[in-house]
Amino acid sequence: MIKLDEDALICDLAETYQIYDYRQLPLSRVAVFSCGLREDSRIKMRLNNQAVPMETLLLAGLSDKISVLLWTKTKDGQKGKNRPAMILDALNQTESKPRETVVFNSGEDFEQRRKELINQTESGGED
Repeated sequence: MIKLDEDALICDLAETYQIYDYRQLPLSRVAVFSCGLREDSRIKMRLNNQAVPMETLLLAGLSDKISVLLWTKTKDGQKGKNRPAMILDALNQTESKPRETVVFNSGEDFEQRRKELINQTESGGED
């Protein structure tokens, strides 16, 4: 766990057990505490390659099924048009697609980029 993501483990130990410096404890004690972390802790989700907790995935799946059931009762649903967007698909896409991070050196740079984006939106253009 330490080798995979030490920062996630440190956060989880601090949040769950108020252990702020795990190096002061014997390794076997740290291992016991680590195994006792909940399944949706940062490190366990990282170990299981999960971006979203299982409960969230189940709720999204249920919501999607209900949306499709309701959609099938509409005129669009009977014609196969305008199918509702699936939340579960959106959650799974975020797992494989890393987020883009933008860094500004100053407030002026931020304001300039903001104005550019506003102008593009108003004119109908996109990046």
